[in-house]
Amino acid sequence: MSQTKSLHERRAKSRLGGGAERIEAQHARGKLTARERIDLLLDKGSFREIDPFVVHRTHDFGLEKQKYTGDSVVTGWGTIDGRLVYVYSQDFTVFGGSLGEVHAEKIVKIMKMAMKNGAPMIGLNDSGGARIQEGVVSLAGYSDIFLQNTLASGVIPQISAIMGPCAGGAVYSPALTDLIFMTRGSSYMFVTGPEVVKTVTHEEVSFEDLGGASVHSEKSGVCHVAADSEADTLYLIRKVLGYLPQNNMEDPPYVNTGDDPLRADAALDSIVPADAGKPYDIKDVIRLVMDNGEFFEIHENYGMNVVVGFARLGGHSAGIVANQPAVLAGVLDIDASEKAARFIRFCDSFNVPIITFEDVPGFMPGVTQEHGGIIRSGAKLLYAYCEATVPKLTVITRKAYGGAYCVMSSKHIRGDVNLAWPNAEIAVMGPEGAVNIVFRKELEKAEDPAARKAELVQEYREKFANPFVAAERGYIDDVIEPRETRARLINALEMLQNKRDANPAKKHGNIPL
Repeated sequence: MSQTKSLHERRAKSRLGGGAERIEAQHARGKLTARERIDLLLDKGSFREIDPFVVHRTHDFGLEKQKYTGDSVVTGWGTIDGRLVYVYSQDFTVFGGSLGEVHAEKIVKIMKMAMKNGAPMIGLNDSGGARIQEGVVSLAGYSDIFLQNTLASGVIPQISAIMGPCAGGAVYSPALTDLIFMTRGSSYMFVTGPEVVKTVTHEEVSFEDLGGASVHSEKSGVCHVAADSEADTLYLIRKVLGYLPQNNMEDPPYVNTGDDPLRADAALDSIVPADAGKPYDIKDVIRLVMDNGEFFEIHENYGMNVVVGFARLGGHSAGIVANQPAVLAGVLDIDASEKAARFIRFCDSFNVPIITFEDVPGFMPGVTQEHGGIIRSGAKLLYAYCEATVPKLTVITRKAYGGAYCVMSSKHIRGDVNLAWPNAEIAVMGPEGAVNIVFRKELEKAEDPAARKAELVQEYREKFANPFVAAERGYIDDVIEPRETRARLINALEMLQNKRDANPAKKHGNIPL
């Protein structure tokens, strides 16, 4: 047999993975194979595989008779919209995608290449977990991957897609990455499975209810984006990378979106109800301001009283953080604070400017929140904003009360440009609460407490329920008409293109985890 023919046969064998029968079984589950996923994710014809001939070295439990070329993971590099990315894709058709020594070595090798060359790392996870037959060697392999995830954090974007099972220690590699995508109905994550849960806690729960995409995108917050199909999941990964730089030394790519930077939308002028107690959807504001109304939301169904995601403004990539008056009046609670803090730190790591739309009545009161650590969670959000050195722009659309005013990218924590709409209310607390405290004794003595209270509330509202007291002190840089928001933000972003800011020299800070 010629060497060339031998090479072709070996390559063909490697591409088959676990064989035609197991590939059919994978398709029968409604799932794509490892290589089919790579083909959908990357630009056509761009994938270059490495280590296709690697085989495991185990001789226990009869594994020496079951050797698959390439083992249970496909690794290599390619492009997305012409930009270099590195990828690994676990192959469920080989040993259920289980991770053994050489599987881990392949992943670590490609991760190190991504770090050295400064390009995003994408992991497509579909694995039964550690390869039991290899014992502690498989655990060592996981640990090696965890270390690389941690070293790469904040250096290159790391994205994980859960395309099937991801259980036990395997969950911690995705958990260490920047964004986790899941596919509804066919992917799940958990530390301990339903059988262990039943044995230990006597709770009966299905795989889906324990760790499915809906659970993690709505309840735990582990999943950042949930999609309805594998194709959608991979498409969304392609899309989100368009907002990010290749690494922490680059700026995000500029894209000419064709949207007029001076566009002024009159609908913004009436979007906030005159009644301060009525809700509105902050996403409507975001879409009216951003290029072509496009907004890539992250954590859409988790901590919904704050909205985070990516958009373009004048062609520039930006991270959006916004209080959502349509959910819990936009109040900050534990989930919303941690969600926003995590997103802010991600943006700051990769030089993505942060734009904050603020309408916040304060932090969520209550025993559950206090006992759950709202102080610690709120401090995480405060820390993230204070620490961030990227351009930070803030627009107060309505309420900015109490400590929440301070936290939401105020001028006092290095906000670069802070704007307010004319109906903005900036104060320690709302008029009703303030009057009850400041004028308590006067109201107790008043002949008609209700009438007097109404007068005092109106006086307080006229004095403090406007942005001009803050503007007089320079805490607000300008008060603008809502329709001016887009043009003013684009101008500010361009003005801040060469911003230089730094934190004191230190090993790292101690964020209140």
